[in-house]
Amino acid sequence: MADQKKDNKQLNIELPEELAEGTYANLAVIAHSQTEFVLDFIRIVPNVPKAKVKSRVILTPQHAKRMLKALQENIRRYEDQYGHIQEMNTPPMPPTSFNTPKAEA
Repeated sequence: MADQKKDNKQLNIELPEELAEGTYANLAVIAHSQTEFVLDFIRIVPNVPKAKVKSRVILTPQHAKRMLKALQENIRRYEDQYGHIQEMNTPPMPPTSFNTPKAEA
């Protein structure tokens, strides 16, 4: 009977093929209201002054807090295995130039 209860609580998660590769983002913008947190994941490209939101995730405050705890735990595990993650001193908003020469056609 205990085995049946375990099986009933199992969650099968499907990862569709079109999402399996993931989406690269190098900036996240977070906003919130009383009832939700909105996370916009953005990709900034060198020498392009415009950036697009690549993904938006909306969470309840409770799920946002659980996600924060899960991320903290995963960072702790990562650093235990690979060493301290060095933080960079960066301005509040990333520059649109990555100190690369402008592309010419």
